[in-house]
Amino acid sequence: MQILLLTIAGLAFLMIVLEDVFHINKAKTTLFLGTLAWLLLFLFPQHGLNSQDIQEQLNENILEIASLWLFLMAAMTFVAFLNHQGLIETMIYKVLPQRLGERKLMFLVAGFAFFFSSLSDNITATLISIALVLSLKLDARKTRRFAVLVVFAVNSGGVALITGDVTTLMIFMQEKVAIDDLLWLSLPSLVSVLLLAGMLSMPLKGEVVIHPTPRRDDKVGMVIGLIFLLTILSTIVLNVIAGVPPLLTFLFGLSIMFLVGRLCYKDDERENLLDYIRVIEFDTLLFFLGILLLVGMLKEIGVLNSLVQIYDVLPTTGANFVMGLLSSLVDNVPLTAALLKSNIAMDTASWLTLTYAVGVGGSLLVVGSAAGIVAMSKVKEITFISFMRYSLYILIAYSVGFAGSYLVGHTLH
Repeated sequence: MQILLLTIAGLAFLMIVLEDVFHINKAKTTLFLGTLAWLLLFLFPQHGLNSQDIQEQLNENILEIASLWLFLMAAMTFVAFLNHQGLIETMIYKVLPQRLGERKLMFLVAGFAFFFSSLSDNITATLISIALVLSLKLDARKTRRFAVLVVFAVNSGGVALITGDVTTLMIFMQEKVAIDDLLWLSLPSLVSVLLLAGMLSMPLKGEVVIHPTPRRDDKVGMVIGLIFLLTILSTIVLNVIAGVPPLLTFLFGLSIMFLVGRLCYKDDERENLLDYIRVIEFDTLLFFLGILLLVGMLKEIGVLNSLVQIYDVLPTTGANFVMGLLSSLVDNVPLTAALLKSNIAMDTASWLTLTYAVGVGGSLLVVGSAAGIVAMSKVKEITFISFMRYSLYILIAYSVGFAGSYLVGHTLH
């Protein structure tokens, strides 16, 4: 049965890779195979388990998935409204000059995605950064390069702060690293992002002319934009001081957005803010659901725990590097959880390198991180194969960042 379940997971991965060949939406195949895997777990339970045990496992996984779904729904609804109002483009036009070189633009986008992801979660940072890239209306090849950079920059930006990446928070909560140690990780992370921006910008030689587009003056839209910003900031502050989950803060912010819209747009038949929930891309949510069901199944049958055995074969630093590579295939949250539960003996310097590895390594494949999945759902030019064409560049940048995290860790300790 375990072999069959592993085959199902492999088939799901293959269908994602070959989406352009079979022309079957990846959301459909992953949802089918993810639910099939759990049906088989119920019909043919592992030794020593009964249906109640499997139900508890499924409930645990569904809770994690539902939290992600609802958070995504709230964030995507905010972004859908801001895009419709043209507020994101307006912000860009005020910051950027009307004409600038594509190479310079590449570095500006890298910096924006990196620093914004340090302040917000990776999903929101990706949604905003991708909206920025798409508003520039570049050709398909250039848009793809910018989107690849956004994925890597977003994952790199959150790795040094407990508010920016879940795995960083998990490692910190287990007292493996301190906040001041983590902050130093921002240096090699930023260097690796700038390195990737330099490599991706090499063939770019043109200039981008930004033409501001007129939009209606909507003060209510500006107020809702401010609500979105305050929601992000509140998410960070409340999570740090009181442990409030980001989902709760974002749903609260979304409720305020709906109430403001109801009060201010009551005489305007053009606007019903609840309609923006209908325009978000549910393909993305279904794809997340299928992927996380498959990852949860792999966790329950013990496949993720068996990955920890790599520390018995390789030196700690080498094993940490490989764990980063594996995080591009397996969700980094259960992977990190398995490492923490295994009680592997590592010093602070090694935990710092692992923090960087599992936080950034998922960028190597488009399905390896939430940022990559969001980018693939938003940018039609991004597919599994097209993203892989830049994997060598990403691997070089990841390796440099990993080496930098090693130097930082051993310099501090």
